[in-house]
Amino acid sequence: MSKTLIRGARVLGGEPQDVLIDGAVVAAVGTGLDTEGVDTVVEADGKVLLPGLVDLHTHLREPGREDSETVLTGTRAAAKGGYTQVFAMANTFPVADTAGVVEQVYRLGQEHGYCDVQPIGAVTVGLEGEKLAELGAMHESAAGVTVFSDDGKCVHDAVIMRRALEYVKAFGGVVAQHAQEPRLTEGAQMNEGVVSAELGLGGWPAVAEESIIARDVLLAEHVGSRVHICHLSTAGSVEIVRWAKSRGIDVTAEVTPHHLLLTDEMVRSYNPVYKVNPPLRTERDVMALREALADGTIDIVATDHAPHPHEDKDCEWAAAAMGMVGLETALSVVQETMVETGLLDWAGVADRMSAAPARIGRAKGHGRPVAVGEPANLTLVDTAYRGGVDPAGFASRSRNTPYEGRELPGRVTHTWLRGKATYSDGKLA
Repeated sequence: MSKTLIRGARVLGGEPQDVLIDGAVVAAVGTGLDTEGVDTVVEADGKVLLPGLVDLHTHLREPGREDSETVLTGTRAAAKGGYTQVFAMANTFPVADTAGVVEQVYRLGQEHGYCDVQPIGAVTVGLEGEKLAELGAMHESAAGVTVFSDDGKCVHDAVIMRRALEYVKAFGGVVAQHAQEPRLTEGAQMNEGVVSAELGLGGWPAVAEESIIARDVLLAEHVGSRVHICHLSTAGSVEIVRWAKSRGIDVTAEVTPHHLLLTDEMVRSYNPVYKVNPPLRTERDVMALREALADGTIDIVATDHAPHPHEDKDCEWAAAAMGMVGLETALSVVQETMVETGLLDWAGVADRMSAAPARIGRAKGHGRPVAVGEPANLTLVDTAYRGGVDPAGFASRSRNTPYEGRELPGRVTHTWLRGKATYSDGKLA
């Protein structure tokens, strides 16, 4: 049982304090803590100490697409980004729609140890939207699945969605919906608007997202169950969620870092790195998303880390895969868009990127306060740092980042998972 002293850290952005880790827990928080018996001293020099980040929306690709990512490489990327737990989406090959597949992913996470991996189970068999998957069996499995999603595809059938909400209610689970009305997005390539009209690319209308969210919050109200909205991206969606919460409907929502920063103007370059689902929206949408994250209408930031091999992005726009990697840059983007704009303080960041996602996903031991007796799941951030993004240094197996060469603030210097340093001074454990 080793001891680590983090000296002079600004816990949640407050005044500098010392934090002592003893084994897997936080043993002391204060000033001038004694170094006697301490194995490692980390000089924090005013860096910000946060609870370990939790990502409710990660694509690890294993099993089936190990050319894009594996549980090992994805959790290494998570550790570099300050994450101590990620929820792995179900759109693998085979699909994570049975107890056997979710247990495989869960055990791979346990073997590699860079962060905890909680599998998300598919809502429907094969993500086909026609028949409910083994929701109960996945929940009762060793993986203990509590979040279910067909992400990448929408549960478009209202009857199937209702049945899923009814089923997970029995054990306190949640359905995480990819809100995309399929008929309204056939052939869509980017956000429907002025830019799509000028470029001649098929438009992806905001109403395709908003109509599904409106339907599903009403279904959740009718059933009395929990629904979570994945990667919310439009100002209209914000208003629907705000209305639903005002009625007491049990709905939560997430926004991605890229939807907080980038707009559909980026698509003018025809660079497929900006092709993502849902698409980049307008400046008005971006500002609405930031305000909604600040006021709590949007509950969390989730990366939607979507790795792709080089050949799936280095091609013409129409043929390119949708998605961006995000685990290693998420905190920096949130610092730029939310902290440096004054919309959130670091305590707010800890809530939106750790406590709230852990609460939605029923994650045990994560999202906890930096306090005596709590699990030592922590991340230390040098908020004064500024530097260009170099994907060559990513731990992820894929490099499809929209931020290559862009200067972003802040960098994670250390991550601890139950007291063990998984990432330290630029090096993975």
